[in-house]
Amino acid sequence: MIEIDKIPSPCFVMEEELLRKNLSLIKSVKERAGVNIILAFKAFAMWKSFPIIREYIPHSTASSVYEAQLAYEEMGSLAHTFSPAYTEENFPIFMRYSSHITFNSLSQFNRFYPDTLKYRKKVSCGLRINPEFSVVETDLYNPATPGSRLGVSVDQLDDTLPEGIEGLHFHTLCESSSYDLEKTLEVIEQKFGHLLKQVKWFNMGGGHLMTRKDYNVEHLIGVLQSFKAKYTNLEIIMEPGSAFAWETGVLVSSVVDIVENRGVKTAILDVSFACHMPDCLEMPYKPRIRGAYHDPVEGLPTYRMGGSSCLSGDFIGEWSFDEPLAIGDRIIFEDMIHYTTVKTTMFNGISHPAIALWNRYNQLEIYREFTYEDYKGRMS
Repeated sequence: MIEIDKIPSPCFVMEEELLRKNLSLIKSVKERAGVNIILAFKAFAMWKSFPIIREYIPHSTASSVYEAQLAYEEMGSLAHTFSPAYTEENFPIFMRYSSHITFNSLSQFNRFYPDTLKYRKKVSCGLRINPEFSVVETDLYNPATPGSRLGVSVDQLDDTLPEGIEGLHFHTLCESSSYDLEKTLEVIEQKFGHLLKQVKWFNMGGGHLMTRKDYNVEHLIGVLQSFKAKYTNLEIIMEPGSAFAWETGVLVSSVVDIVENRGVKTAILDVSFACHMPDCLEMPYKPRIRGAYHDPVEGLPTYRMGGSSCLSGDFIGEWSFDEPLAIGDRIIFEDMIHYTTVKTTMFNGISHPAIALWNRYNQLEIYREFTYEDYKGRMS
């Protein structure tokens, strides 16, 4: 358990033991189901922890040239790459750092596939499909909404795939269950089953939150084994992101002021929801605070949490506490490792929290601290 008094504020802190627990489960699913599970950088790219991750999972997926290069340099392997659009300038870079490249459209495939044939090493090409079905309720995270820019629908495809397409890819899940996957695969089989028999690999994308406490891992393994039995020609690939870092760490912050307006008390923090926890505003969702009541309790001290930026909406609320808050009190946001550091900004010139690991020997390793030069360097 992290010793909070040893953590600087603000700071993202990941616990090595919790990370290894997730990795052990993911590796177990990979081996028992006979599939390939890889890390999606879009959710977690804390590369100084990659030596730990490589002990369990050696490969990753990328959606940009920077992520692909990071895979090559720090994971030590070529990336499984997908991008909504490649360009003449960046495609050669993607080729250099990728083992698999998935195209978002037939026009992109037709444009760039000839380039893959000229390259010195074999790159396996795939096509992203859109089953036009998803259980995700938040449109911001649902790539199967009408008019989606992501993936090719079945009406755009012939009965035979173009020569050169060796794999199909879908990604319509978000922190979803094995039952959501099962429903999605049923739709995909109805629409694309005849095409699955024409390819070598099938990438089921991310959103498989197998490390969540209520996730039915045995059901997942059964679904995957059953699917593999139907399509023995396929290598099955999954690329979760959140599952790797789910509940592995916290964001430590401090109360710097307490203000009151019309009876609403707000604790102003040295972190920002807009800058450091953007999903809280985008999803939106209310994070858990250690030692606080998630819903207001009548009669107890109750506060909104206010961020440190000048954005009016940089707040979330409300939580109740057993005792009144005071300036200097620590506020510990739970489960703040996935989709945080990869999405943070320096809006308002607000510094990024430090990034650290609480290792298995109960020692704090500061991975990175940020300075004025980090902000200045991004502006010009």
